[in-house]
Amino acid sequence: MTQKEILSHVDHTLLKPYATWDDIQNLCREAVKHKTAAVCIAPNYIKRVRAKFKKKLKICTVVGFPLGFSSKEAKLVEVIQALEDGADEIDMVINISDVKNGDFDKVSQEISLLKNAVDDKILKVIIETCYLNEDEKIKLCEIIKKLGAHYIKTSTGFGTAGAVMEDILLFKKHIGKDVKIKAAGGIKTREDMEAFLKAGCDRIGTSWAVKNLKME
Repeated sequence: MTQKEILSHVDHTLLKPYATWDDIQNLCREAVKHKTAAVCIAPNYIKRVRAKFKKKLKICTVVGFPLGFSSKEAKLVEVIQALEDGADEIDMVINISDVKNGDFDKVSQEISLLKNAVDDKILKVIIETCYLNEDEKIKLCEIIKKLGAHYIKTSTGFGTAGAVMEDILLFKKHIGKDVKIKAAGGIKTREDMEAFLKAGCDRIGTSWAVKNLKME
């Protein structure tokens, strides 16, 4: 797998709370130069990035990030604003406490609401695997598959652990052919990126790809 192939699946990410406008511009310039799949940035930078870089890159942003416990109505407002500002893709964090309480109807309602709001844009559902047991992960695969979200995503990168191969293999068994997988959290090396892509991931969320891949 070439560097170019790997980078075409990378969401080049910068979600540190202290990221400056200079940091974000540098991220975007790298994304344009190396043709990454998208940049993943905080909502407050979407409008400025779209104005400066126009359609040179795809903008992914986060909703309900990183803890997921805001109401579905609040998340809906975030989605609408992000799309108005120019986002192409939304990475939403589910309400993890609803999952732990076994209230999957509420989880379904939230995902459905945001899926309808994104319309023809991309919705990725972050389930934060480090807090879930296997049965909960399987149930979420079934819900995401049923509701037609575009991606299931492992992690925010702010939890107690990030992406692990066991979860990707579990997703592959239960997510169906129409839902793609994004692995994120702790993925730094070329070997890690290749392994997750070969295991079936379509996207890799990382801030390390451009820095750690030796460019051809």
